[in-house]
Amino acid sequence: MNVLVLNCGSATVKFQIIATDLERIQRNTDEKLAYGVIERIGGEAIINFGTAESPTIRSTATLRDHKAAIETIISWAHSETTIPSIKSVSDIHAVGHRVVHGGERFKDSVLITEEVIKGIEECIELAPLHNPANLRGIEAATAAFGRGIPQVAVFDTSFHQTMPEHAFLYALPYQLYRRYKVRRYGFHGISYRYVAYRYRQLTGCSKENTNIIALHLGNGCSIAAIKNGISIDTSMGFTPLEGLVMGTRSGDIDPAIVDYVAAKEGLTAREVDLMLNKQSGLLGISCLTNDMRELLDEVRENNDRRARLAIEIFCYRIRKYLGAYLAVMNGTDSIIFTGGIGQNAPVIREEVIKHFAWCGIKLDPEKNYQTTKEGVISTKDSHVSVMVIPTDEELLIARDTVRKITSARP
Repeated sequence: MNVLVLNCGSATVKFQIIATDLERIQRNTDEKLAYGVIERIGGEAIINFGTAESPTIRSTATLRDHKAAIETIISWAHSETTIPSIKSVSDIHAVGHRVVHGGERFKDSVLITEEVIKGIEECIELAPLHNPANLRGIEAATAAFGRGIPQVAVFDTSFHQTMPEHAFLYALPYQLYRRYKVRRYGFHGISYRYVAYRYRQLTGCSKENTNIIALHLGNGCSIAAIKNGISIDTSMGFTPLEGLVMGTRSGDIDPAIVDYVAAKEGLTAREVDLMLNKQSGLLGISCLTNDMRELLDEVRENNDRRARLAIEIFCYRIRKYLGAYLAVMNGTDSIIFTGGIGQNAPVIREEVIKHFAWCGIKLDPEKNYQTTKEGVISTKDSHVSVMVIPTDEELLIARDTVRKITSARP
């Protein structure tokens, strides 16, 4: 089965085409046929496409909307020389969608129906920056393939629905939860599911014996405590704004700051919210960039004080949460780094872990600086293993799509 995996943002479409089925899942022989991203949809879009057999092709095109973007992907995929197994649109057999927010309603991935679409729409208030774009992706795929193709929604929030009440409730009047479902939901759940699965593959642990703390560090950052194979706490909350310092998000702040800044700057609450989401974090502190690679370069080449400060605050916040989750978990078997920064920035891993030598957690410097793909980076005598495991959200979405379609068949 060829599955088109879509991750739609407000002006972007990221995709992969993955050949998989139940047998391939069992044998771990899924095949990634193609990948790519289209950016700046709505104008002169930037297109980057590639396959397992050929390098990335870069181009531009005027694309009005998500429908035009997905039609561009399909047209490229079944052109004569791109993917031999895809000769027409009918050779795409299913579509899997990353959907950011499923609220309390969606505790698992689901086949997309009109009722499911309505449920995703009802969650727009909880994720106004994400769910509308995810819905546009569903609508565009339906227009491109017709209503006969099965589509599956895989939710970022579902994995964290196992959090207990004492972890997901805020200390607010309880009726706010009962009336409006104001609570902590958590995100990056697709990534954490994959990392926990891959950890079990590498170690031979059962799900029930999977006790890990995972750090998803990229432009968006979070940490999750996974005990007995399920999420018991995570740093992102009602929205992805809570928790760690991120590329452009502030992470935890005193909520009184919103009114204070609004009054001082003459802003609306909505404008302050956009500031916290789009102009804060590494970008806000450094006033240079939200890209950790560029900040590390600035420190190394120019010893830039604000770049150094942004990195220090970033790592300090991670250490605070990691220490808290070690207590919540009553210890852990492994600390896992994933995401773009987690996978590719050994200096950040070192800066986080070196402060836990007091409890016997030790990095092997050589392994740490040599590992940018997958492996153990702790010493042999470390009380807790430290690992790098690249995430693969698209593969998990493709596999969930196959499982849901197969289980729905008579």
